Amino acid sequence: MKGLFKSKPRTPVDVVRQTRDLLIFADLNGDARESKREEKMADLYKNIRELKSILYGSSEAEPREHSETYNNLSSKLNLEARKDATQVVANLQRQQVYSRLISSDYLEANLDLMDILMEGYQNTEMALHYGAMLRECIRHQVVAKYVLESQHMKKFFDYIQLPNFDIAADAAATFKELLTRHKSTVADFLNRNYDWFFEEYNSKLLESTNYITRRQAVKLLGDMLLDRSNSAVMTRYVSSRDNLRILMNLLRESSKSIQIEAFHVFKLFAANQNKPPDIVGILIANRSKLLRLFADFKFDKADEQFEADKAQVVKEIAALEPKESA
Repeated sequence: MKGLFKSKPRTPVDVVRQTRDLLIFADLNGDARESKREEKMADLYKNIRELKSILYGSSEAEPREHSETYNNLSSKLNLEARKDATQVVANLQRQQVYSRLISSDYLEANLDLMDILMEGYQNTEMALHYGAMLRECIRHQVVAKYVLESQHMKKFFDYIQLPNFDIAADAAATFKELLTRHKSTVADFLNRNYDWFFEEYNSKLLESTNYITRRQAVKLLGDMLLDRSNSAVMTRYVSSRDNLRILMNLLRESSKSIQIEAFHVFKLFAANQNKPPDIVGILIANRSKLLRLFADFKFDKADEQFEADKAQVVKEIAALEPKESA
């Protein structure tokens, strides 16, 4: 007889609704009796794990309903629940209903959620979880545009230099994603924010005392400037004597990795057919040093493209003649 009264299996919508209620309870009932709170939190962890199973184990879930999870994810969850919740949020960014990314519509209407995720880098316990979710969210162009134009964007220059290595590396990964994924949005942002952005980039990243920060920064700089979408930004960058000075200093680094990445940016200064007179003057004044440097400048492995680029740079520098200032 007992088998006749089995409980009805919960639908995905049932799981989401109960999860939402449990999250609200966790936020609003901090003073609840300990035993009751532990019971509710255990149910919450179970539900988040079930949401993960629904999303990764089948295609029956309705992404629109699950989006409620965003609103209340907090440090009240234990480590495993945070990991599961992060995976749930990440999966939702890729879920399609009738060929439409439902989460994109949801996020566009709730962009303030990005403020919560970006501020998460200031929370040691939650930073990596929020960072992972933020990178998934900025897959959507409307979200990336919001983050780029927010006041939080300036904070990334500090987050990347946090003493906690894991958090700093995570922030750097998010920063790179923001500046490389959506080409037209990035080009528009860099053109409109050129002055403050590259002032921060040069002083805080390229001239950082931290080796890893410098290496990542010069690599990302090359990726940005060599992208055709950023041609106007590249032309402006390689017309600056201050930028040239920084790149020449990076060429002198003891690290081969930094030297190579710096070369890929420096070659843009050399290849510029409309060099300002002060750029030409600096290159001529340092011509002998640069030519000696490049004579011994080699990849550990043979690289025909690198050798061809180096030969062209040497040719350009050797042929330089002084220009009169306009």
